[in-house]
Amino acid sequence: MGAGAPGSLVGREFVDGRTLVTTDPFAIVVAVVAGAIALAVLAQLLSRRVRIPAPAFFLIAAALGALLLPPVSAHGRLLDERVVSVALAVILFDGGMHIGWRRFRASAWPIVWLGILGTALTAAAVAASAHFIFGLDATASLLLGAALSPTDPAVVFSVLGKTEIGGRSGTILEGESGANDPVGIAIMASLLAASGTGWAAVGSGVLDFVLQLVIGAAVGVVGGLGLRWVLRRLALPNEALASVFAVAAAVFLYGAGAVAHGSGFLAVFVAGIAVGDLRAPYKREITLFSSGLASLAEVVAFAVLGLTVELDYVLRPSVLWTGLGIAALLIFLIRPLFVGLVALPIRLAWGERGFVLWAGLKGAVPILLGLLVVSSGIAGAHELYAIVFVVVLVSVVLQGGLVPVLGRVFRVPMRATPAGAPDASDGADPTAE
Repeated sequence: MGAGAPGSLVGREFVDGRTLVTTDPFAIVVAVVAGAIALAVLAQLLSRRVRIPAPAFFLIAAALGALLLPPVSAHGRLLDERVVSVALAVILFDGGMHIGWRRFRASAWPIVWLGILGTALTAAAVAASAHFIFGLDATASLLLGAALSPTDPAVVFSVLGKTEIGGRSGTILEGESGANDPVGIAIMASLLAASGTGWAAVGSGVLDFVLQLVIGAAVGVVGGLGLRWVLRRLALPNEALASVFAVAAAVFLYGAGAVAHGSGFLAVFVAGIAVGDLRAPYKREITLFSSGLASLAEVVAFAVLGLTVELDYVLRPSVLWTGLGIAALLIFLIRPLFVGLVALPIRLAWGERGFVLWAGLKGAVPILLGLLVVSSGIAGAHELYAIVFVVVLVSVVLQGGLVPVLGRVFRVPMRATPAGAPDASDGADPTAE
């Protein structure tokens, strides 16, 4: 018995002196994955035509594809969590670069204020709604609140990243989506790690939450400043290696932040902000490479998460109606009321304020947090995960699809960014800062 050449689409088996041509499973997997990525890129064209964000297509297609595959095992879920975490690190780094220090500095207080307090209030409001309106037990309600509390950078950057938005609303939305993901993840990690009951568990969770944010921010600042120095001062061989180095350094900071028991996601987001306005050799190439890689990471994140969804849970009436009900509360009551109250001290025109409150999109991060709940093995975890999926799908399709329309309604200036448009640092003197 023999085999075909490595990398070929066929293998050869010799049976009774005859040569039988057989299919190479690895080659099929490679072809299917590459074809899926190509179709996902083409889905961006369809997204523009039907005004529905592309992540919705990735998520639905992957969930339908999961019907043809065996259920994901515990080991498979762990692998999915890791893949999506790395994808989100790439997305957050690119998002931080898109914002840059100058834009962030002008809106730093609103971003931090909404990212921390707004996320915490959203988690509490969702948990209270799940418990008192939909009858979930206290533990399940808290976990659901934590999972649905953050907005999502993958969707927000996908929807807003191709447009230039006047005023501060775009910067606040992008910054909030990057800042509140580490907050939501820290809340979830604290809830899952808390041992015992009562105020001791609450205190342990709050301390862990604060430490994650402080350590993550510190790693991001130090690492971001170090990356700035390297990109400005060291003559890297060429633009391709400089681009790979920048993204690899960002993912390294994600890992370093997590190893230090901090928020790796916050570390990589802060590092992206630190180098966003940098004028350095090959900066334009680094920006374009990071943007392309982030787009691929978006496809990977939603496709991988969609494959973990079990539609038989999603289609159960109790799960479906609970998900639709919580989505409606989040979109039309919880975010406008609670995040709106938090946003009152922020100086914004009323149209910008309404736009910020509408465009708090859910996406990959809530689904990743739901996957962490499934991995925890608590009772009813699969139903909670299905509820999160329903809420995310409604948010991406309804909220994301109406962002351009409501931008006009709220009179927020929006215009498409030309493909390949240079950022603020392009064309600068490579040795200047």
